[in-house]
Amino acid sequence: MTSGPSHTKMAADIWSVADLLRGDYKRHEYGGVILPFTLLRRLDAVMAPTRQAVRDRDAALTVQNKQKVLELAAKLPFYNTSLQDFSTIASDPQNVAKNLRDYINGFSPNVRTILSRFDLDNEITRLAGAKILYAVVGEFATMRDLDRLSNHDMGYVFEHLIRKFAEDSNETAGEHFTPREVIKLMVNLLIAPDKDALAADGQVINVLDPACGTGGMLTAAEEHIKSLNPNATVYLFGQELNAESWAICQADMLMREQRGTIHFGNSFSDDGHRGRAFDYMLANPPFGVEWKKVKAAVEAEAELGHAGRFGAGLPRINDGSFLFLQHMLDKMDPVEGKGSRLAIVFNGSPLFTGAAESGESKIRQWILENDWLEGIVALPDQLFYNTGISTYFWILSNRKPDELRGKVILLDARDQWEKMRKSLGDKRKQITDMQIKHITELYVDAVKVAADAGHPGHAKVKVFGTRDFGYHRITVERPLKLRFEITEDTLTALGSAKALAKWDGRDALVEALRGVIGSIWWTKKEATNALHQAAVDLGARWPSTTTLLKAVWGAVAVSDPEGEVQMDKDGTVLPDPDLRDYENIPLDEDIEEYFAREVIPHVPDAWIDHEKTKVGYEIPFTRHFYVYIPPRPLDEIDAELRELEMQIQKLLGEVTG
Repeated sequence: MTSGPSHTKMAADIWSVADLLRGDYKRHEYGGVILPFTLLRRLDAVMAPTRQAVRDRDAALTVQNKQKVLELAAKLPFYNTSLQDFSTIASDPQNVAKNLRDYINGFSPNVRTILSRFDLDNEITRLAGAKILYAVVGEFATMRDLDRLSNHDMGYVFEHLIRKFAEDSNETAGEHFTPREVIKLMVNLLIAPDKDALAADGQVINVLDPACGTGGMLTAAEEHIKSLNPNATVYLFGQELNAESWAICQADMLMREQRGTIHFGNSFSDDGHRGRAFDYMLANPPFGVEWKKVKAAVEAEAELGHAGRFGAGLPRINDGSFLFLQHMLDKMDPVEGKGSRLAIVFNGSPLFTGAAESGESKIRQWILENDWLEGIVALPDQLFYNTGISTYFWILSNRKPDELRGKVILLDARDQWEKMRKSLGDKRKQITDMQIKHITELYVDAVKVAADAGHPGHAKVKVFGTRDFGYHRITVERPLKLRFEITEDTLTALGSAKALAKWDGRDALVEALRGVIGSIWWTKKEATNALHQAAVDLGARWPSTTTLLKAVWGAVAVSDPEGEVQMDKDGTVLPDPDLRDYENIPLDEDIEEYFAREVIPHVPDAWIDHEKTKVGYEIPFTRHFYVYIPPRPLDEIDAELRELEMQIQKLLGEVTG
């Protein structure tokens, strides 16, 4: 009994076509040829068993609208009425371009729409001009196993090729491809709490991925749901901005006869699923994706408040992570319906980036105050192909179980990995099936594990209240204390002050004050009297406007902890901006009590500027799991250094001996 074809070998065989392109194409251009031809050949292989039946049925029909009839003949939701196929095209070198175009035009409209995303006609012209079109077609025609690969394995092939092309063109592979074990863990965490409910009869499940790439996450979600309930009806919905990835995903949906819709376009500016709600949502959006190109559309929708998707706030222009999350939250089924669960992959930035009342902080506040954040799982670094940074799963729901109402799970799974035998880009680690099972069990039982100090996983799981991540950011002021003096530096500052540049009395005043160089006054009144007198004695004018006076005092005054406390005209103590400080106080802690306990003992003259107090939210994940590791004893380090010195001396002796 022979085993089925390997998707790894198939990807390698397909990649070998690059040898034909070398010289006429640059490496980063290979994907424009290999991806559409792989898709064409896959479609060709899948249609082979019913190809003649479709041709016969097409020839016999006289009606204009043949689509449904031909789909029945093909036993697929697509067909091809051309008399050409890869074997006939490859057997006629003189007419290869003509026959290939005839073949492409013979596809049903849904496939032609998919192929249009590849700009295939221009590639045919270019390949023919380089006199390698026939060789490329012939190479694909000899690939006999494309009909034997499952759709699942074919997904692996396309993902492998896309990652390869992305690496060669220095693009971000993470925009297209999430490692399968990461997807599996993500789907497990998303669906595991609903395991029993999903097994019930009559389940109709809608799943969305708004950054779906080639559809790997959607496929994995469907497979997991079907493993729990083979009779469940699953609809898959997605959206993708990259034309080639969209085409591959859409083709896969067709070949699997999958229910649902994959929309082509930018999820931020062109919501392909507006007004629709989903049971489950999952996404791995590109890390730190810019949204400058759709800035006008996003800001216009943000102005609608919560009538639009971005009412909670806007993140920085160079990181649209929270836009994806708000987009998904907008599509949660209302609680009075079935409710929704969603999972999204983030880097560390959304946990803490943005000060109090910034866009990011407001978004975190909105999520936590609505009690949608169920848990965050920290993953090992070096899991992804295009980056070695640490990543996190955020899991959100508007139907949290009673034991998690008002609570958030933090699960540290950074130690759950094994080293790969061979690195793939930046991916050097992988999560095993056993580790996926372990992480899933810890998450599902998080409340019990966090409460049981004797549980083996206790140190890796913590449960917090939603308000534990909120804080008041207070502004701590200290009095402005000044002394006043005239030095060479003072006169230089007066001579170069922009505010005094156009005042015709500046030079005379500087010369008048030169006579009191070295003088120091400890009160502003004393300084004013002395400076006035110095100016009068030499016939210089004293500034008469607020702007000019401010410039003079800016040069004469010096901050000094022993100096005079400065006040405004109403007698209010002025703050020293150089001594201004900030404190983050837990949201449920009394501000005055905290200030009296933590600040006043160190700076007794400080006060709070309550008008500047802000509310912020952040999730300092790493701090909550920090474990102090004491440094090694000095004598141990010294002994190690002496041993190394001896080894070096020995080696030097062997070299010079």
